[in-house]
Amino acid sequence: MDALGFARYLNTPLPIGNKIISGRMVLAPMAGLGHIAFRELVAEFGGFGLLFTGMCSAKAVPHENPSISPVFCWRRQELPYTVCQIFGATPDTMAQAARRIEQEGFFGVDLNFGCSVAAICKKGCGAVLLKTPDRAAEIVAMVRAAVSFPVFVKFRMGWSDDAAFAADMAKRFEAAGADALVFHPRVAPDRRTRPPKWDAISRVKEAVTIPVFGNGNLFAIQDGMQMTAQTGCHGLSLGRMAVARPWIFAQWTRGKSFDPGIYHATALRMASLLEHHYDMPFNLKLFKKYAPYFCANFKFSHFLLKQLNQAKSMEDLKKTIHKLFASCPETLSTPNRNLFL
Repeated sequence: MDALGFARYLNTPLPIGNKIISGRMVLAPMAGLGHIAFRELVAEFGGFGLLFTGMCSAKAVPHENPSISPVFCWRRQELPYTVCQIFGATPDTMAQAARRIEQEGFFGVDLNFGCSVAAICKKGCGAVLLKTPDRAAEIVAMVRAAVSFPVFVKFRMGWSDDAAFAADMAKRFEAAGADALVFHPRVAPDRRTRPPKWDAISRVKEAVTIPVFGNGNLFAIQDGMQMTAQTGCHGLSLGRMAVARPWIFAQWTRGKSFDPGIYHATALRMASLLEHHYDMPFNLKLFKKYAPYFCANFKFSHFLLKQLNQAKSMEDLKKTIHKLFASCPETLSTPNRNLFL
């Protein structure tokens, strides 16, 4: 399959539960990166099937005020194509949060069983739930009973290198009522230090009848073609590569090309969107969380990142962006993965 044929495939509609998405290339559920400003940036480029919010606490969601929450907030126009990602430890807490999310008009809810950060796992949330398969399945079942819109589950291989376990969990999630799976084929403690096990995606896909989105090391369109051909997954879920290059969805699905000025324009636009949606110093903090992925695009990435991180205000930041990127520095064909934290 060539790039044109692959683009046609990615633009093929896909039923998920009682809804249909227009394309099979989606933003991955992430923590701290899928905020409202970044989603707006991706939406301006287009080409995606779905966007996912950052991780929202299921305990907080039922009572959260979107006008002041840094995570549980959205633009009204993005709701038809945005999935709200939640983490929690108990079935009733997750179900209550899902009800609120459905009432707000989101496309669906994503249950996070993939985050292996210690602070989340210590609360009995995220990937640690894979250690108690019955509890994880119970959460899915209670959420399914509480809502009618699509229910997604993001999960990992588990806590050992065992594709059979991942396939069994996929079956449990489908039986409990999940409408789609976002599968990251790495062992839970692994923070991207080893290659993902794409063969495990095949095992998961073969174990269920619901859509499976593959995730992990999708850096170039050839990677997407290879994952699709090798695993048979129904769609692709892009995380940190989409943060580095938010135009990647339009590039792969619409064949759009961008000149080197896209880097300067994108950094400025991200700064402006963060200023619009958040106050200081939080907006500057969020840009600095985004900066490693953006700077990974360049040959002298560590130097550029250091310069951006020295900014003390958003005005200072924008001046630095102009100075560093108005004349595009030398770029890399594949981003510096050492900065993909």
